[in-house]
Amino acid sequence: MSTSFKRGMLGLLLVIPSFLILLVVVIIPILYAIRESLIDENGTGFGLANYIRLFTDAAMRKNVLYTLNLTIVSTILTLVISYAMAVYLRFGSGFVVTWIRRLYFVPMFIPGVIATYALITTYSNHGWAPRFLLTLGIDSFPKIIYDYKGILLANLWFNIPFATMLLSSALAGIPNSVIESARDAGARTLQLFVRFILPLSYKTMWVAATFIFMGVIGSFTAPFLIGANSPQVLGVAMQQVFSSYQETHMASAMAVFMFILCSFMGYFYIRTMVQDADAN
Repeated sequence: MSTSFKRGMLGLLLVIPSFLILLVVVIIPILYAIRESLIDENGTGFGLANYIRLFTDAAMRKNVLYTLNLTIVSTILTLVISYAMAVYLRFGSGFVVTWIRRLYFVPMFIPGVIATYALITTYSNHGWAPRFLLTLGIDSFPKIIYDYKGILLANLWFNIPFATMLLSSALAGIPNSVIESARDAGARTLQLFVRFILPLSYKTMWVAATFIFMGVIGSFTAPFLIGANSPQVLGVAMQQVFSSYQETHMASAMAVFMFILCSFMGYFYIRTMVQDADAN
């Protein structure tokens, strides 16, 4: 047996355990969910009835639009806030920058359930924020908990630290010599950002956007605890359809639809990684 053949067999043996885990944990459940989603409500045939209902039923359609709206808005706001914070941490200095660097990733170590209940005790009708304003003579407080705004606030809390960490790493890789040369050439702050900083970090922005999108669209804890009864995000609606109404085929269709959305975003992530590999 040649050396190349032995190396090939060794590589194959090393890959097989990982592939088997991927097969059992990911591929087979996806194929099973697709099969279940195509079974009609009578369980006697296959078709697209569940997917048609997902987009024609008024309540289901409202849940889909609500989820997409919340996901897109959360992703955009998270990217804007995280990028601004990362730029400030990269090019700023002083006492404030030092403490932001120490504290911005703290939410990553707080369990989601605890963070969600912290939001409830803070911003609910009887939370300490409305009570504090009441002592100042302000008796009106916007509805945040059990509302769209509460879920949006939770999404920002969960995703901003991670996105800021990714973007900070990308900005840290920009050589100071590039920035100094651009300034010596007369580039203003806006020109410096548009022509140098943004092009050198936009790929990391795509990666961050992909993970934020998939995390938000598949979130359950915060929407379940502080979301409204209607409309609901797809994760919560899917759980109710499956457990309360025992409509497993419809729940599978919702899961497959979410998987397709995440795959669409994952395509951009994979393309970015391939382009980086080809460039290197």
